[in-house]
This record gives sequence, structure tokens and C-alpha cells, in this order.
Amino acid sequence: MTVDAHHHLWDLSVRDQDWIPEVSPLRRDFAVTDLAPEARTAGVDRTVLVQTVTVAEETPEFLQLAAAHELIAGVVGWTDLTRPDVADELARLRELPGGQYLKGIRHQVQGEPDPGWLLRPDVLRGLGAVAEAGLVYDLIVLAHQLPACAKAAAALPQLTFVLDHLGKPPIASGAREPWASDLRALAALPNTSAKLSGLVTEADPASWSVDDLRPYAETALEAFGPDRLMFGSDWPVCTDRATYGEVLSAARELTAGLSPAEHTLLFETTATRVYDL
Repeated sequence: MTVDAHHHLWDLSVRDQDWIPEVSPLRRDFAVTDLAPEARTAGVDRTVLVQTVTVAEETPEFLQLAAAHELIAGVVGWTDLTRPDVADELARLRELPGGQYLKGIRHQVQGEPDPGWLLRPDVLRGLGAVAEAGLVYDLIVLAHQLPACAKAAAALPQLTFVLDHLGKPPIASGAREPWASDLRALAALPNTSAKLSGLVTEADPASWSVDDLRPYAETALEAFGPDRLMFGSDWPVCTDRATYGEVLSAARELTAGLSPAEHTLLFETTATRVYDL
């Protein structure tokens, strides 16, 4: 079995996705009925649906989707971490239809102008509430924000942090530092995991190859190990560069040197354990 630990869905008639350029193949609806055939064909039987916008209404909608579609085994939603009653809000989400599928919280830290946003007292308090609720926290950050991620993870050892897209390394330029050193510093903390996801989006859109991704995947494998690394398609964002099947094929090629047991960890067990699927 294969778990896809990271994908999105959206319906533009419900709300706009203002991060999508006006002229883009992503500017259309992507439903679970679009994903399911591709996932099943690729051998994926469970997925984690991840938030896309900082809108409170999205998470309840995703929980209902998870309850209605057996493919979706977990949801990483959004709530305002800085609100005084964040613990009550997390409890409320858990009580909604499909609330048992809420496995984590995420915020678009990559869009915050303050590189130390994660270390603000109100944010740390909110992250503490996420931990108390038994949820994990997904990190969607840019490479220069990795040091703040490590400091936040060190400050909250009771919370599991999951790094999305390996912190968006500069694959198109071929640069590896300081990204690699910062990634290793984060991985040195036992309460951190990461997703082998989103790499094709950071590569050259016209000419990317698996070999372009390899140094970054190998750095992550060395730093986290397959027991703290999990596959994610980042569908449908990935379709701007590659099909669902091509992304999974690239991930399998990048991890071809793993043993069968390690392969099972990366493509199934780690995500199942971290997100309590």
C-alpha cells in the first residue's frame, strides 16, 4: 500500500485561490473524483488532504469530504493560531462531522514577512494548543525560514512538526547551501519529520529531470531517514510540471536504493504513524 501524505483540492465556485496566477492550468476546479482514478492507478490507497487557504470555512468542508470519500484518510486544516481561544476552536473542529479526520494544522508561514513568525509568543502558545490536542503541525516555509522552524521545534518538544516540500530548496539554481545545513539542523530534533514532496515545482519547469532532484532527496534521506520521511504528491500543484504518476515514479526512482523495509516506511508507515491514519 502507498500513502500520499500531501495533496490539495479546491472548487473555484466556492472560493478563489488567490495564489494561483490568472493564466495558469491550475486555475480550474480539482475534486476528489479527479484525484481518485489517478491515485488508484498509481497504487495509492490513502491520502492526506492539506489546506490551501487561510479561511476558516475550508477545514470543515475538508472534514466532510474525508468522511464521504474513503481515499482521504486524514486532513491537515487551518485555524488562526494566534486567537486566544485556539484550544476551544480545535476542540470544536474535532466535534464537527468528519472531525475524527483532523490530524494536523498548517499556516502559510511562507507568506509571512517576519522570518521569525513561528517564534512569536502568541504563535508558540497556539502551537502548544495544537500539541495538547494531539495534532501535528505542518511547516510550509521557504528555505530561509528553516532556522526559525528548528527553534520552534526545539521550544516545543511535545509537538510533532512535519516539513512540507523539504522547505522548498533552490533546485532550479542548483544551490544547496545554506538549505542543506539548515535542513540537517531541523532533522537533528527528534520531533520533526518531512515530506518528499513538491520538489518538481522548485525545479526548472522546462527541463527538470530526476537527477536534478536527487541531491536534495539524498540530503533529506540522510538527515531524516525513511522512518521520518514520507511521500507526498503535492497534487494538483505538481501538474504544472508533471502528472501524478510521473511524480510518484520520480519518488520511487529517487529512493530505489532503499531496502524493502525502508521503502515501506517512506511510502506508507511513516505517514500512517505521524498522522495516526
